[in-house]
Amino acid sequence: MRLSDTLQRSAEYYHALPKVELHRHLEGSLRFETVRELARSQSMDLPTTAQLKGMVQIQEDEPLTFENFLSKFSTLRLFYRSPEIIKRITRESIEDAAADNIRYMELRFTPVALSRAQDFPLDKVMDWVIACAQQAEQEFGVKTRLIASINRHESLALGAQVTYLAVERMQAGLVGIDIAGDEAGYSAEPFREIMDYARNQGLHICIHAGEWNKGENVAQAIATLGAERIGHGIRVFDSPQAVELALQFNTTFEVCITSNFQSGAVASIESHPVMRMIEAGLNVTLNTDDPSISNITLSDEYRLACEVLGLSVQSLRQKVLAAAEAAFLPNDERTALVASIAAEFPSG
Repeated sequence: MRLSDTLQRSAEYYHALPKVELHRHLEGSLRFETVRELARSQSMDLPTTAQLKGMVQIQEDEPLTFENFLSKFSTLRLFYRSPEIIKRITRESIEDAAADNIRYMELRFTPVALSRAQDFPLDKVMDWVIACAQQAEQEFGVKTRLIASINRHESLALGAQVTYLAVERMQAGLVGIDIAGDEAGYSAEPFREIMDYARNQGLHICIHAGEWNKGENVAQAIATLGAERIGHGIRVFDSPQAVELALQFNTTFEVCITSNFQSGAVASIESHPVMRMIEAGLNVTLNTDDPSISNITLSDEYRLACEVLGLSVQSLRQKVLAAAEAAFLPNDERTALVASIAAEFPSG
């Protein structure tokens, strides 16, 4: 189904809505124009525009699999060759959020991935992202907090190192730890002690779970790892225990509709379980995941949910407020954010 055949409200309508983004990866937010410019400036072999787009963005004729989706990161990571580039992509990500009328964003980044192109020290990489995010927040008016992501398919030692460094940077706007990576091949359970340490030190916990693998991973993330928010979680109905736990703890689900389709996690947009999740009373929010790879904005995701999947504007308002209420902010700042969104968002 072509979206243009079904959308009724204008793109401008959704663009004007105030937004909250809880699940956006810095490494998946690198503008295509910036990729092309960096390739030229670094004397990299430059393929045609169409070929280059196919290396960093999902194309209509590509296989929709998680292997293909993740392959885009392999190309993008070739570009993290200097502190200036890392700072630039951080700034541009926040600038793009401002252009999409996002009021609050939690931007997650993977220090290990950003460090590897030139073997940068992890602490330096984290400081570059933090400093640039603070500056861009002031410049563009998007309240921005950071989440450090670690991969379940990498070593516990690396995960522990990133977590210790994150704890040291909590006062600089680094608010959480995320476990991501190859869910199908690796359990997050070995990271339990690291997550316990992070939580005891005051960091918030997100876990990618129930995206490409079984719903039992959602139950594990909540019960064993103490996840406050679940990245994706679209297979939650595979596990009655996961549904029960999510309802009991009001766990927030960071759902990314387009990404789930493009990565093969769902067979079609129309079959996405987000509406079923909402109807079951799960605490759902809408997010982009990797806006550059998917070639989308958060406005596009709001529009898709309403105009294709049938979410009412009133329900969309509730989902945006739910995202604000799930923000990893001190109580007074979170209350102010919720009030601001509620005052600005149309009631119907």
